[in-house]
Amino acid sequence: MSATVIVSPETKAVEIQRIFAAQQKNQFVVGNTSVSERKAKLNKLHKAIEKYRPQIKEALYNDYRKHPSEVDLTEIFPITSELKHAKSHLRRWMRKERVHTPIAMMGSSSYIKYEPKGVVLIISPWNFPFNLTFGPLISAIAAGNTVIIKPSENTPHSSALMKKMISDVFDENEVAVIEGSASTATSLLKLPFNHSFFTGAPSIGKIVMAAAAKHLTSVTLELGGKSPTIIDETASIKTAARRIAWGKYVNNGQVCIAPDYVFVHENKKDEFLKAVDEAIKTFYLEDAEKETSYARIVNNRHFDRVKSYIDDAVDKGAKIEIGGQMDSDQNYIAPTVMTNVSKDSAMMTNEIFGPVMPVYTFTNLDEVIKEVNSREKPLALYIYSKSRKNVNHILANTRAGGSCINHNAAHFFNTHLPFGGSNNSGIGKAHGREGFKSFSNGRGIFKQHIPNALELLMPPYNDFKQKLIDLTIKYF
Repeated sequence: MSATVIVSPETKAVEIQRIFAAQQKNQFVVGNTSVSERKAKLNKLHKAIEKYRPQIKEALYNDYRKHPSEVDLTEIFPITSELKHAKSHLRRWMRKERVHTPIAMMGSSSYIKYEPKGVVLIISPWNFPFNLTFGPLISAIAAGNTVIIKPSENTPHSSALMKKMISDVFDENEVAVIEGSASTATSLLKLPFNHSFFTGAPSIGKIVMAAAAKHLTSVTLELGGKSPTIIDETASIKTAARRIAWGKYVNNGQVCIAPDYVFVHENKKDEFLKAVDEAIKTFYLEDAEKETSYARIVNNRHFDRVKSYIDDAVDKGAKIEIGGQMDSDQNYIAPTVMTNVSKDSAMMTNEIFGPVMPVYTFTNLDEVIKEVNSREKPLALYIYSKSRKNVNHILANTRAGGSCINHNAAHFFNTHLPFGGSNNSGIGKAHGREGFKSFSNGRGIFKQHIPNALELLMPPYNDFKQKLIDLTIKYF
């Protein structure tokens, strides 16, 4: 497969407004679809994923030389898993949720009806273009919404293929893909969507949220940040090193939940560095540049960004322990491990989002916790330990969107777990039922069957009614 350079076309504002208006007009038709009708749509999408699987692999190779097997594991499998989960549970999710009614309101009943929010916007990123587009799309369809998708212009082959796939499966008044750059996204954000789902950097998330505020549009923001990894003295170092190396260098480190930086107990530092080096060579042989399993950085701009982090860290005294080789012609940076990285370096004040792992040592676990808590809440925090006491201490005294114990990034693949960040790393949750709820309004419904005590407490007020009110407050 040979890569050809293409550019995502801009979509004119008038065309965006036309599609948005069509979806607004159609939203109640889509919103009133039955369980079987929504399952049928998910089945059509599932068949499209299977049909276009070879083209998806080709598109991602052309965008940044991603290995076909890695596409299957990190793009195809999460989508098909989410589809199967949604189809299996959709009837229960859509069912009225009966809730308790207080005795003071005897003679009535209450339930929650999950209704679609309406016309929703999904702005997806370039690092896992299919996975992080179709994942929220599945939730939005399950919830009964019409959807406009804005994929990233940084992966134009993938974006073009998604547009073709979606147009094969859906009419544009139900689901449509809008291609273009930041200016196209700006045009979209001016519209009064009922919900916006954005995946990307916190800095752009703030722009999305500010635009949404003008229309009081609800948001789900799947952001990122610096996800720390803590390895204590009880951990299996070989296992930890292998799993961390996989989590760090898969997709060339362009993963929002990658282990961003590592704390390893001082007594285990040398063993860990040796084990990481062995793991890298197992995965990518002696020269990762020649190994097809190792992807590339998505474009030259991001190559320059990661290179600048390395150069800045070295200038401030950091040491490259493993890797460090680069080739700008193919946006290649070898799997790299660094020590003695200054805390005020660009590498440690920004999410790395590349194949570089800073490693620090510690002797006092509370000092590690203090350092983690001095930063914004991460999207993920990982712990390697055989000590239940240490694990519980870290979990109780840190905050993060999600965590793995003795693994990293694996929580993303469990559709029963909510996925998302906290504050700077995100707002709201995705996957499974949580994704369905993100695209739904939980409409509380109260139904009166026979007169209740409230009838006795209506104006005009008097001493007798006040006594009834006092009794209600005291006992009910």
